[in-house]
Amino acid sequence: MTSIEKHPFSISLRADRLAFGDTLLFEHIEFELSAGKWTCLLGPSGVGKTTLLRLMADLVPDVENVSIKCSDQLPLSGRASYMAQQDLLMPWLSVLENVLLGSTLRKEVQRTERAHELLDLVGLLSSADDLPAKLSGGMRQRAALARTLMEDRPVVLMDEPFSALDAITRVRLQNMASELLQDRTVLLVTHDPLEALRLGDRIHVLSGRPVTLNAPLTPSGSAPRDLHDPEVLKGQADLLEQLAAADQMEVA
Repeated sequence: MTSIEKHPFSISLRADRLAFGDTLLFEHIEFELSAGKWTCLLGPSGVGKTTLLRLMADLVPDVENVSIKCSDQLPLSGRASYMAQQDLLMPWLSVLENVLLGSTLRKEVQRTERAHELLDLVGLLSSADDLPAKLSGGMRQRAALARTLMEDRPVVLMDEPFSALDAITRVRLQNMASELLQDRTVLLVTHDPLEALRLGDRIHVLSGRPVTLNAPLTPSGSAPRDLHDPEVLKGQADLLEQLAAADQMEVA
């Protein structure tokens, strides 16, 4: 990282209007990622969580009336890593080569030792030389997470990064990601209220068409929060109620 990138920065997104065909998705949306914090997005399937994340990642083509500004006045381009819902592993590359893909494409010096460390952390060191076809769905997602962490960017955009994992592995990797991404500016899309409450500093529920964002929930304490924390459990119930209401709006 450069000296500037060592300091977390906030990001604001404004979407005056965004429609796909006849569907108006966003109108007069203002959204901010706090510097060095985890922001989580929850909401019914299809409400626009992934689109909002993809807007942040500059992956929505031919879009107008959307602006993204960083608090350090520098462009976001090149300073964010992105993990999609699909693992997007290259089938002809080994797991290790997939983790190193970004640096390979940029023709940078390969940090193979760091890649091995990350593969060890996600439990895939013994599969480093395997092709993705030999991996289960959960293993492929862990490889994609290692590749995202390998990019070592100040901003990390993640779309359901733990969704294909079993419950125990999910909690373990949540803990690992929370530790490794300290002081990064993170946007996490998830369907899991408990996951958002364990990891998030600000949690938004999206609902309606065009989309509205609720006032953010700001859990107390430091992440990753304990699964047995009474406040976490109460927050889970509250978020489930909000999600149920948002889902009713989608049905209506």
